[in-house]
Amino acid sequence: MSEAGGSRELGLWSATALVVGHAIGVGIFLTPADLIGALASPILTLGLWIVGGAMVLAGALTFGELASRFPLAGGPYVYLREAWGERVAFLYGWQSLLVMDPGVTAALTTGASQYLVVLWPAARGAERAIALATIWTLALVNMAGLKLSARVLEVMTAFKLLALGAIVVLAFTVGDGHWSNFATVPFRAGAPPLGEALALGLVSVFFSFAGFWEASRIAADVRDAARTLPRALALGVAGLTLVYVVTTSAFIYLVPARETTSASAFARHAGEAMFGPAGPAALAAVVVLSVVVSAMALLMMAPRLYVAMSQDRLFPASLARLNPSTQSPVRATAVLAVLASLLVMVGTFEQIVSFLVCTAMGFIALAAAALFVVRRRDPTAGLFRAPGYPLTPGLFVLMVVGVVALVAINRPLQAIAGFGLVALGWPAYTVFASPQRRR
Repeated sequence: MSEAGGSRELGLWSATALVVGHAIGVGIFLTPADLIGALASPILTLGLWIVGGAMVLAGALTFGELASRFPLAGGPYVYLREAWGERVAFLYGWQSLLVMDPGVTAALTTGASQYLVVLWPAARGAERAIALATIWTLALVNMAGLKLSARVLEVMTAFKLLALGAIVVLAFTVGDGHWSNFATVPFRAGAPPLGEALALGLVSVFFSFAGFWEASRIAADVRDAARTLPRALALGVAGLTLVYVVTTSAFIYLVPARETTSASAFARHAGEAMFGPAGPAALAAVVVLSVVVSAMALLMMAPRLYVAMSQDRLFPASLARLNPSTQSPVRATAVLAVLASLLVMVGTFEQIVSFLVCTAMGFIALAAAALFVVRRRDPTAGLFRAPGYPLTPGLFVLMVVGVVALVAINRPLQAIAGFGLVALGWPAYTVFASPQRRR
């Protein structure tokens, strides 16, 4: 069983901050515009956030019970291993280490650098260097120890939430908006049919919550994880839903739906309605903070998976070594930072990540479905039981499978390529797994 870390230094707020801090990225500034533009209805947009949040909450409760049953480092890797076998779990770790985790890290830090040049025009042209500096700064903070990195993340998450709260307050008090903006607008030429718009909108909503399950990777570092993690996951997703609904409401109040021609134009209009000419820069500052916090959380959570797999003798043993003084996974964090830096320099991470979206979500569906398997083996294990079982995990698995299907239909070549890249991990398992583990 994987017991990477084991410092047990994180409490409820720290674990909840990981859920919220990682999930809220740039999507909160882009998704509302996409939804309003497709649905042509602010009310339907808010309703979709609520419905999507309820379905994702079912996933949080599902992963909460799994974390209660297996309060070990690795999260989804552990659940996949316990339900579907070691080789399937290895494939999840394989694509996470080599592509998804460094790819998402590269995407976040590059995105932050692109918004930073709005605040600091003199840095234009140095976006790649800024992204690299951001990766290694955040990595070094995490290498300095869990206690320090957790405190930094808590403070940055608090500032992120305060900044979003300030946007909401200012939007409804000094913003140049109007309540009539919440009225449904007439059908616009070029808008997709309502059924298609709702389906694609649900995909966008889901990806705005995506990553909440990653907090379970650090179970070995959470105090009383069997009780704390289920609460943190549920509170985090509930908080995310509230943030998304309230912030979207503020944007709708500021920008009429008829002016929602693109996400960038929508954000610019919202900023100008609050702060005048300084609005776009003010929103850019909030985006930079939001994205950096998301990258910070990922760099804290992701290495715990590699350590857990190393302890299971599925990855090189050197990755499992912790710093004697800080007990932080320095080597695993450095590997992630190096791979993310390479992707930033190559500049093809967005294409690579898009290849693996379907497979990554497929593993999450399998991890959630693991609850059916482990419950059948032992119906009474764990301190927390997902209410509404079996509907709770079933609803979330259905949602994720639907997302995978819609993405695969719209991007068939990327989906096929993604499954091909993951399939390469099948023979790699034979190479990496120790002879003792194979026996």
